[in-house]
Amino acid sequence: MVTGNAAATAANILSHETMFRFAILADLFSGIVSIFLVLALYCLLKEVDQYQAVLMVILGGVTVAPIFFLNALNWIAALVLVHGGDFLAAFNISQQHALAMLFLRLHSQGNVVNGVFWGLWLFPFGLLVMKSGFLPRFLGIWLLIDGFAYLALSVVGILAPQYHDIAFIIGQPAFFAEIAIMLFLLIKGANVAPLSTAAGRT
Repeated sequence: MVTGNAAATAANILSHETMFRFAILADLFSGIVSIFLVLALYCLLKEVDQYQAVLMVILGGVTVAPIFFLNALNWIAALVLVHGGDFLAAFNISQQHALAMLFLRLHSQGNVVNGVFWGLWLFPFGLLVMKSGFLPRFLGIWLLIDGFAYLALSVVGILAPQYHDIAFIIGQPAFFAEIAIMLFLLIKGANVAPLSTAAGRT
């Protein structure tokens, strides 16, 4: 995007159309992955707290995924507009480019909205990690901080959008919590024996 220049932005999209289409696919892929991710985490953590695990699935998959899918339509609309066509004859080229810029901005705002749920699902996830007994407690605390950071970022994006980029940079240490838990599960895995032993004693 070229700030304040819809024509240059449209030219950039057309000159890098393949990359732009991959970005649309990435949005769709992210939505699909979020569904299967929370289902896998549900299977891992449901014995810790059934209610929290179900809440995690609702906030992390059922809610997040549809917004990813719908938000991808904003980029698709922008792509259609920069290509033009007979059915767009009611709009001149400048208007088509301006509308394309509008849909690009709506996509960014869609991410601000989705950020609310990116934050909310981390609360039950973080609590489950803390209570699990087989995952490091500090990772659960880190995930909770991450959730607050996403919520704060969305609030800034709505109330003071001029500071959104700065808030995103400040929040980076918190956002790394998701990478940390991912690396822990990939490298070390989750040894659920302590939980099973505790269940057997009750």
